[in-house]
Amino acid sequence: MVPREVTEQGEEAALQARACRAARSRGRAEHEPEDDLRTAFQRDRDRVIHSKAFRRLVNKAQVFIAPEGDHYRTRLTHTLEVAQIARTIARALRVNEDLTEAIALAHDLGHPPFGHAGEAALDEAMAARGGFRHDLQSLRVVEHLEQRRRADGEMVAGLNLTWEVRDGIGGHSKGLRDLEAAGADVARPSTVEGQIVRVADRVAYLHHDTDDAVRAGLIAELDVPRAVTDVLGATPGNWVKVIVRDIVAVAQEHGVVDLSERVRQGTNGLKDFLSERVYLSPQALREAERAQRMLRLLVDHYRAHPDELPRDAGSLSDETDRAICDYVASMTDRFAIKTFARLFASGPSAS
Repeated sequence: MVPREVTEQGEEAALQARACRAARSRGRAEHEPEDDLRTAFQRDRDRVIHSKAFRRLVNKAQVFIAPEGDHYRTRLTHTLEVAQIARTIARALRVNEDLTEAIALAHDLGHPPFGHAGEAALDEAMAARGGFRHDLQSLRVVEHLEQRRRADGEMVAGLNLTWEVRDGIGGHSKGLRDLEAAGADVARPSTVEGQIVRVADRVAYLHHDTDDAVRAGLIAELDVPRAVTDVLGATPGNWVKVIVRDIVAVAQEHGVVDLSERVRQGTNGLKDFLSERVYLSPQALREAERAQRMLRLLVDHYRAHPDELPRDAGSLSDETDRAICDYVASMTDRFAIKTFARLFASGPSAS
C-alpha cells in the first residue's frame, strides 16, 4: 500500500462513527487522481497554505487597524489559533484532524482589509449585488479567484477543494450573534469537523481579542464581569481550557458540538462585554469609520475608472462591480492604505 492508503486505513479504524473519512469524501468538482502520500483533506490543507490569499492574511487586521506594536494579532495569527483549538477538540473527539485543520486555515481567506469594518463597507457598497459576507467571499477565493496548476501545466481557476472543506468554509460565520444551542434553527456546516471550526473561531477570538485589548489599554483583566469570570475563570489563559473541555464533555455525552448552558452564557457574556468595551468603543468606531470611508472611496474610484484595475482583476469576474469588490477585498490593510494615498494624494481624506 502507498502511504495515503495506510493513513486512510488508520482513519477507518481510529475515528468515531460521525467523523469524515478522507476515503469517503464527496469529492471535488473536477476529478483528480489521488496522491500517493497525502489524503484528499491533507492536499486541501496544503493548497490553502500555499495560496496567495493565505499569505495576505499576515497583513490583514484582526481587531486593531495598523496597530503600533509587533504583538497584536493579525488575521493570520487568528487563523492559526483557530486551527490549534479546533485540532485539539477534533483529536479529543476522534474526528478528522486533517479536515478540521483545512477548514480552519481556509475559513477567513476572503476577509477584506480592516477586519469587520472593511466587511461592513463592502457589504454596503455591494448592496445592489447581494451584499458582501466574508465567509461567502472565502468560498469565492477557493472556488474561483485563486489559481492552481494542473498536472499538464495549465493554470486554471480555483483550488478544487473537496466538498467537505468548502462546506465548512461557507458555514462558519456568526458575526456578533450569541452562540446558540445545537438544536437552534441556524445554518451550520454539515460535518462535525466544520461545526468544530465554527465554535473554535469564537473561542479563539474572544481569548486573543481580550489579550490585545488589555495590551492596548482599552480594558483591564479586572474589568471582565464576574458573571463571566465565575464561569470561565479569572484570567484569559484559563478561558480556552474551560470552554474546550466543556465542548469535549458535551460532545462525548450528547454527541453534538455544543456548550453546556452555563458555559454558553459565560461565553456570550464575554462576547457582549468585548462588543461594548472594544468592538463598539468610541476609539474602535472612529477607526472603523476611517477604514470604511477609505474602502468606499476605493470602490467608487474603480467604478469610475475600471480601466485602472490590474489586468488580472478583469479575469476574476465577468461583472465589473464584482471584479472591483474581489480586488478591494483581496487587499491587505497596508496595500489599501498605500493605494488610497496614491489615488487621493491631493483629494479626499479618509479622516
